[in-house]
Amino acid sequence: MKLTYIFHSGFVLETDRCILVFDYWLDPSDVMKNYVHPSGSKRIYVFASHFHPDHFTKRIFEWRDDNPFSEYTYILSKDILKHRRAQKEDADVWMARGAVWKDENITVVATGSNDSGVSWIVEVEGKRIFHAGDLCNWYARFLAEDPVPEWIESDEFGRINPLYEEKRFLGELKDIRKITDTFDLVMFPIDGRIGNGYTLGARQFIDRFKVGMLVPMHFVMSGFESAWRMKPFCQEKNIPFWCIDKEGACITL
Repeated sequence: MKLTYIFHSGFVLETDRCILVFDYWLDPSDVMKNYVHPSGSKRIYVFASHFHPDHFTKRIFEWRDDNPFSEYTYILSKDILKHRRAQKEDADVWMARGAVWKDENITVVATGSNDSGVSWIVEVEGKRIFHAGDLCNWYARFLAEDPVPEWIESDEFGRINPLYEEKRFLGELKDIRKITDTFDLVMFPIDGRIGNGYTLGARQFIDRFKVGMLVPMHFVMSGFESAWRMKPFCQEKNIPFWCIDKEGACITL
């Protein structure tokens, strides 16, 4: 399998039989030109975890319109439909938390998020993949305060209870563990904008799951090297970590 970093939380995973595209937004290195072309013979599965504009764009539907010779399957979170970012007929599969869908190539489980939409478990060619979407411990910096504030006021999110939000996040991880405790590949937010303790969510994840490789995402505003801060924590558990250093970078799994 070959994994290519597109941008932000966007990735392409190419297997022997198919191509999986996750949370496409922007494509500075024009990665998708290598996959969206008339001579393509592999089925392309396009995932969008939620409606936020840094995880979903209607431009993904242009691939199907521009290249009718390839087979596309669009698998989208139902919150995209709820927020009227797309029409019902745009997607082949609409999924909410707890839904399961499969065909001859892949099995997909829509797992939860403590933000919007869903996270994804995808089984393909004997491998189990996890893409977190916006599942993360987003208020980690406030948990480091002594005492932890009961409430904080956020310009972006309003009034927040950090301990409650962490409990929601850990609750989602607990529910995912009921499905599986092992992943061959995990794509997870390592976002420096969270502030102090921005690796906490990923650390809590690898404390609870067996992970074959951890790949950072959602770090575009804080820079590539900020995401590498997670590497030592992975090394402690003998988990390979991909230090992505540019858009369009690839790794063979």
